[in-house]
Amino acid sequence: MKIHEYQAKQILRDAGVPVPRSMVAATPDEAAAAFKELGGTLAVIKAQIHAGGRGKGTIQGNAQQHGVQLIRSADEARTVAKNILGQTLVTIQTGPEGKLVHHVLIEEGCKIARELYLGIVVDRKASKPVLMVSQQGGMEIEKVAEETPELIFREAFDPDRGLAGYQARKLAADLGLTGKSIPSAVKFMQGLCRVFVEKDCSLAEINPLVVAEDGSLIALDAKMTFDDNALFRHPDVVAFRDLSEEEPAEVRAANAGLSYVKLEGNIGCLVNGAGLAMSTMDLIKLHGGQPANFLDVGGGANVEQVTEAFRILLSDKNVKAVLVNIFGGIMRCTTIATAVVEAFKTVGFNVPLVVRLEGTEVEEGRKILAGSGVNIITAKDLTDAAKKVVSAIA
Repeated sequence: MKIHEYQAKQILRDAGVPVPRSMVAATPDEAAAAFKELGGTLAVIKAQIHAGGRGKGTIQGNAQQHGVQLIRSADEARTVAKNILGQTLVTIQTGPEGKLVHHVLIEEGCKIARELYLGIVVDRKASKPVLMVSQQGGMEIEKVAEETPELIFREAFDPDRGLAGYQARKLAADLGLTGKSIPSAVKFMQGLCRVFVEKDCSLAEINPLVVAEDGSLIALDAKMTFDDNALFRHPDVVAFRDLSEEEPAEVRAANAGLSYVKLEGNIGCLVNGAGLAMSTMDLIKLHGGQPANFLDVGGGANVEQVTEAFRILLSDKNVKAVLVNIFGGIMRCTTIATAVVEAFKTVGFNVPLVVRLEGTEVEEGRKILAGSGVNIITAKDLTDAAKKVVSAIA
């Protein structure tokens, strides 16, 4: 689950990690009032969407308006907010469709001496979280990793004990920090690592992490995502969820107990098992097709779930055919065949449907499909299924 920058900064603030003073606004008048409340002569207004690249991003239809802008008066805050709120912001991460801006963050200005990068992810190879830092703050870390990987420094840490002092001091040295910036960096890094573990984050990223003129470190930006499987432990984090930022079909699927990710192709996929779903998409592409989604119904799907899965697939107007690929291990092929037939009749298909079954009670399942009286194309194996579904829309 993702949250907005202002929400991530609230979590950091509550944990004692330094962030600038700021206020959230949903209207131009609220933005002007926030500027006055912050009491400065310089502030930054930031569009709040679940995507990076906001500073270079532009408002759809108005290339002069960016997602992050400096403001120097309450009137300017009101004007800029009016130009951003309710508009679509297009960034390198949103794609050309962009994202609608519902809130802006008004944040006090900061006298910056240096910009750094700091991020934490889970290193699956080390089975630990790893803290990464770089002197190349304010840049896309993916670009830094690709072009100058030697400028990224890493320290894996034990989640129970947290980041050790010597590790933090080593990273501070790698960043070229001196004087009072070193103890500030140690406190900042250890605090962020503590938040990462306590909140079950999958990502915590500060870019840029700035060194102020007085030597202190401040999170000028903040991005956090969380492990969905651990959200039951964090009702405070769940309260931050913004459904307007999520794909409606993915939300609908999650509510039905299905794992669904929307893609850009035209062949809908319904599969049981994540690995099988990935293989299915690979074979579709191998034979010249484009998968429209990842959809895993799991090992115990029933008629209601399969029916809802079909509804979700067919709600995508790009879908021109559907491939059902089931391996009956725990799930019997007779069960899924019955579910597919019932769902077909309930939903009312207007695109070709190809079904491949294998596993427990497969012959009985194939007989159910053959005798159903509905227009289902059966396949003998996965390659055959991929070829048939691609041919069906050729």
